[in-house]
Amino acid sequence: MKASRIAAAGAVAGAAVLAVSSPCFAHVSVQPEGEAAQGGYAVVGFKVPNERDNASTTKLEVTFPSDHPLSSVLPQPVEGWDIKVTKSRLAKPLEVHGKKIDEAVTKVTWTAKGEGIKPGFFQKFPVSVGTLPEDTDQLVFKALQTYSSKEVVRWIEVPQEGQDEPENPAPVLDLTAPAEDGHGHGAAADDKASDDAEKASAETSAASDGDSGGTDTTARVLGVVGIVVGAAGVAYGVLAGRRRTA
Repeated sequence: MKASRIAAAGAVAGAAVLAVSSPCFAHVSVQPEGEAAQGGYAVVGFKVPNERDNASTTKLEVTFPSDHPLSSVLPQPVEGWDIKVTKSRLAKPLEVHGKKIDEAVTKVTWTAKGEGIKPGFFQKFPVSVGTLPEDTDQLVFKALQTYSSKEVVRWIEVPQEGQDEPENPAPVLDLTAPAEDGHGHGAAADDKASDDAEKASAETSAASDGDSGGTDTTARVLGVVGIVVGAAGVAYGVLAGRRRTA
């Protein structure tokens, strides 16, 4: 009897924990496809779950960081959604590949053409971004999630290290260390190619020397044969002359 009561109490407690903790996991987030390396480009996906049982998500607005503006922001088309890209002039122009850029994308808005994200579902919104900054290891994207009931959830609270996650945390993209540029591998490949070329040249030279030696031997043999044949011809001529004289 006690065992059954303990099991029942445990089940209730577990359900209560899940009920309390589930909203923490059901928030707008951003994750890269692979890695998001500093100084490079990446494709990131904004994951939007529907937290309501009686309404659909019909709009998502993502504000891009102004302290680390991105020179390239290209959203991927999503079926059933209209996309609006908003640009703003930068107070301090960016220099990318030797060119100065005085404006950058500050917001991307996805608006559902139909029902949007129904209860019990989620949707991903992929975006290609770059060049990722090298002076920070995180980018914060503040987001607004609008429901068909006109409710707006503001995912704008910036998580702080060492503190509990806020109730409505903003999506945070973690950046990894810069990728290797590969110059070392390229130099090794060039050295190998150079060594192979030298080896091939040496082999060709050796083969050429061998052919030259063979040709010289053949010429000498033919020369000796010619001398012998010539001498035989002279001897035959002398003998023939003596017979005629006799």
